[in-house]
Amino acid sequence: MASHAATAIEQTLTTEATLPVHLQSFQRSVVLPVSAERAFEWHAAPGALERLTPPWEEIRVISRTGGIDNAGEVVLSVPAAGMRQTWVARHSHCVWGQEFRDIQVRGPFAHFEHRHRFANLGVNESQLTDEISYRLPGGSLGAWLGGSFVEQKLATMFGYRHRTTLMDLTQWKQLHESGFSSRKVLVSGATGLVASTLIPMLTTQGHRVARLLRKPTPQVYATGLPDVIWNSESGEVQEGSLDGVEAVVHLAGENIAGGHWTPAFKQRIRDSRVVGTRKLCERLAALKEPPAVLVCASAIGFYGDRGDEVLTEESAAGQGFLPEVSEAWEEACEPARKAGIRVVNLRIGIVLTPRGGALQKLLTPFWWGAGGVAGNGSQYWSWISVDDLCGAILHSIATPSLAGPVNATAPQAVTNREFTQVLARVMKRYACVPLPEFAARMALGEMAHDLLFASSHVQPVRLLSTGYQFRFTDLECCLRHLLGRPLELPKG
Repeated sequence: MASHAATAIEQTLTTEATLPVHLQSFQRSVVLPVSAERAFEWHAAPGALERLTPPWEEIRVISRTGGIDNAGEVVLSVPAAGMRQTWVARHSHCVWGQEFRDIQVRGPFAHFEHRHRFANLGVNESQLTDEISYRLPGGSLGAWLGGSFVEQKLATMFGYRHRTTLMDLTQWKQLHESGFSSRKVLVSGATGLVASTLIPMLTTQGHRVARLLRKPTPQVYATGLPDVIWNSESGEVQEGSLDGVEAVVHLAGENIAGGHWTPAFKQRIRDSRVVGTRKLCERLAALKEPPAVLVCASAIGFYGDRGDEVLTEESAAGQGFLPEVSEAWEEACEPARKAGIRVVNLRIGIVLTPRGGALQKLLTPFWWGAGGVAGNGSQYWSWISVDDLCGAILHSIATPSLAGPVNATAPQAVTNREFTQVLARVMKRYACVPLPEFAARMALGEMAHDLLFASSHVQPVRLLSTGYQFRFTDLECCLRHLLGRPLELPKG
């Protein structure tokens, strides 16, 4: 999918002679498989900014008012020149379905204006063109010192933005053509790593989302529905707050890498998954009109350490702490199944995103040239991009034939040695500092084996057989997309 996305993108960098001195311009276009009106709606939807923000950029939303059609403003905290600066952007010149602009009111540039243009090319095909005019501070010296850096940064950022837009709208079109329409979706673990990508993906696709939270948490943008506060131990929620929910995505659970696996912490890991899931399923089952589907997180830890054995959804559970927890986690969904709710137990692999999880932990040692294989490097790491995981969740909601265990991993698992070599190549670093197993065990205890050295060669048979189209099947393309590195494309 990545190659299709990138080949549809045309990049142009120009400095216009007719523009005032030091005013430069950037332009990039992408062809989308939807009408200009639908592409515009996607950009106008809540969560679009979050979907378009590259994961390697530490951009934070401070506040926002209004939208792109009523002179709204967004206030961001952005990295610039080794420090953080406030960027205030105002929306203007909105012609619905055709264009809108973002103009810097305050920020690191002397001038910055971003024009988004949408034009129909034919039936259900359009072109999105992003045009930016900007002037760096410092006059001629600023342009000389920072011009090429800014051009490259814009090219990298808009490469990511256009791939994301194209892939999201491609999936929307496929689901829309199958008859899938807007849903009312409840998401637990709503402030976690996966949900921070999932919720914007849902809202830009037109779904209304209610966050299931243990305590009130500010929303950075409107999700379409009020939050639902619940007690994960008792299952109590406010009366009527779950009425009308059509789909539930249950992602809540203690971070298994959040501490040493003492007996007390292992019990917290188990209870956060098993008890919380059972209580939620009992609550859903008791509703007068239960939701049609529950997509509940599980993990490929279900399979345990299985060496080179190819594992599918038909494979038996392994042995050890994580397989026992995963099996009990999936069994805790039984009250929902008995109530007629279609339950999908998504066995999730190593989720790749620089915002957290395994990849984030690897970036620092690799950046400093201290990365290397774990043990002998022969253990299989079954990975999935965060965008594919969220795409698989959406696919699971929309596919009535999916029920029971579903492996959420990319089709091409790699060994730890292969993963290490690819990451080093993408980051242009050497990976020559191995991590001996005995050293990891001394530092991390029991957790080291399960998270670093256990081998699970997992295949997503059910996702593939029901027509899910992976965005990233190649690890290198995935890492280049996520880390903002040049995406080298195959010929033709």
